[in-house]
Amino acid sequence: MNQTTAMPMVATSKAELLQADAELFCHTFAYVKSMALNSAVKLGIADVLHRCGGAASLPDLLSAVPLHPSKGPYLCRLMNMLAAAGIFTAEDVVPAASAPADGDGAPTTVYHLNTVSRLLVEGSSCMSLCVLLDTTDLFVTASLRLHQWLLSEEEGATMGSPFTMAHGGSLYGVGSRDPEFNVLFNGAMGATSKFIAALAIRERSEVFAGITSLVDVAGGNGTMARTIAEAFPRVKCSVLELPQVIEGIPPDGTVELVAGDMMEFVPPADVVLLKHVLHNWSDEDCVKILTRCRQAISHGAKAGKVIIIDTVVGSTSHEMLEAQVTMDLAMMMLFNGKAREEHNWHKMFMEAGFSHYKIHNVLGMRSLIEVHP
Repeated sequence: MNQTTAMPMVATSKAELLQADAELFCHTFAYVKSMALNSAVKLGIADVLHRCGGAASLPDLLSAVPLHPSKGPYLCRLMNMLAAAGIFTAEDVVPAASAPADGDGAPTTVYHLNTVSRLLVEGSSCMSLCVLLDTTDLFVTASLRLHQWLLSEEEGATMGSPFTMAHGGSLYGVGSRDPEFNVLFNGAMGATSKFIAALAIRERSEVFAGITSLVDVAGGNGTMARTIAEAFPRVKCSVLELPQVIEGIPPDGTVELVAGDMMEFVPPADVVLLKHVLHNWSDEDCVKILTRCRQAISHGAKAGKVIIIDTVVGSTSHEMLEAQVTMDLAMMMLFNGKAREEHNWHKMFMEAGFSHYKIHNVLGMRSLIEVHP
């Protein structure tokens, strides 16, 4: 006779239950926060605050943000939500006794830039294009296919991704047929490269000491390599990219652009750089890429090294860990790629013929890894 064993009741206080309800609500509507952030970037709100000295009242924002006149009353609700999410900071300012009362004399809310929203201000560290890319319709639509993809019967090498299921092709294939998306994608990759390169050079400049040549594999339009070349003029920097990616990019005398496929060939250099490349690929493909890189740094009397900038999942910080596992799920959704833990990296390095490596956890959710033959 079948018997059902009753699960023990877990004592939950009213306060815990209501807190859980609020947390579940916020998780369920997390996409609203993403779209609010997308709207704030498109409206240029961070730039408006920057031009106002870093802070502005709602009337000041309304006079500068390009809203339709009928939508003015809604801006405060957008700003309040983004402030509660930590993207801006809100402060209630009580009018001075000698100042004219604003309406009924209620406090005026002043919105401030903070560390997060300063990353949205136009300039050298601006990440606005990354926000727009990560919230683009192509990505959001792919995420809606996640459950369907998990139920599908695809296996092994034929396995696609939620992106391919949603759009009928790979991200790069679909993107190549959409000029507007292609411009956004390349701009976002360039912004990320500039941001990461500046941090890597500042925090670990010694990893570039003593080298004379560097090739940035799958380095896009050369932003990362160019930043390194400007910081270390003695280093000859080049970029290996597919012909269609670098076609039309004019030479600048700083970085040499080399057309080719990293699966087939990597130009010889003291250092091969892989920034945000391997998380797009399977373990098997990563071993192939790493093997090509090992061959490229073994051309001289003294072996060079591979520098990888990527995610090593396992941060002790809750916020960083959440960012890392979010990156992992995003790579699964877009490419059927993955963010890896250290033991996964170790296994790939050994299979590709390397002997040792060192991880520098100096780039927040990302790490800088030196890999030696």
